[in-house]
Order: sequence, then C-alpha cells, then structure tokens
Amino acid sequence: MEHADERLMEEICTLYHKRLFHVAYGVTRDHHLAEDVVQESLIKAFRKIDTIHDQEKIGPWLCSITTRTAIDFIRKEKKKNEISLEGTLLMNREFQAKDHVEEEVVLSFLMEEVQEMVNDFTPNQKNIFILKAAKGMKEKEIAETLQLNPATVKTVFYRARKRLKGLLLEKTLA
Repeated sequence: MEHADERLMEEICTLYHKRLFHVAYGVTRDHHLAEDVVQESLIKAFRKIDTIHDQEKIGPWLCSITTRTAIDFIRKEKKKNEISLEGTLLMNREFQAKDHVEEEVVLSFLMEEVQEMVNDFTPNQKNIFILKAAKGMKEKEIAETLQLNPATVKTVFYRARKRLKGLLLEKTLA
C-alpha cells in the first residue's frame, strides 16, 4: 500500500470512526459487535474508495456501508446463535418503570411483543423503524444512510408505525 493511501485511511478512520460506531451500535445494540462492524465496514470502504468521486458524499456512503454490514452481522449472529435483538427497540429510559416490579415485568413482556412484531416487518421497514424509533435518527439522516429518498423514509416509517399500532391494538382486544 502506498504512503498516501495509508494517510487517507488514517484520516477517514479518525474523522468517521465515532459516527460509524454510533450507526453500527444503533443497529446491533452490542458494543463489541458494533466495533467489529465498523472495522469490517472500513475494510469494505477502502477496497472501493476509488469509486467515490465527490468527497462530500464519503460520510453518507460510509454510513450506508456500515448500516448494511451491521444488518448482515445481525443476520449471521441470529442464524448462528438465535440471539435476541434485545434492546434495539424503544429502550428509552423513560419507558422503564422503576417504581413497581409488576410494571417492569409488564413492560418487559410488552417490549418483547413489540420486538417480535417488528421482526416480522419487511427488512426496509424494520431498518427504518429501528433507526428512527430506537436510534432517534432524523428522516434525512436515515435517507442519507440508507440511500433513500427522504419522502420514502417518512412514508415507510409512517406505515411501519401504523402497522405496529394496529398489531398492538389487535393483541390488546384479543
């Protein structure tokens, strides 16, 4: 590898590592797995770095690679270990009831049900829902990361949320 390529790699790692880690962690919800995803994503990116002509698009391009790599890692892990995607959905601290053990148990069961329902979404719906609801990303960021139109992200998230709401209501009435 040439010296200039090494410097470019170091510069990209320095500038984007933290951002890529947050993207990877948002999908995997596992610190060590997110680190592996970032490393693999950077390796993939360096192999194809010559395909980027607009320097301003490196960030979204890297985020897209990282998101897809994280999803691939999750699929591999799920197949290998049947791991749960525990904590990837709506795990904001405000939803955790600390006053009563009963409320915590009910909340835990509800979160598992929501997770199972979201797992049945299409991959596109699932990815957008997780990035928006669990990671708190804005629609524009999600669109850049997944290389989609912002209007598409908004529509897919609306439909995923509406579907989840319907499933929860159906479950409650049953």
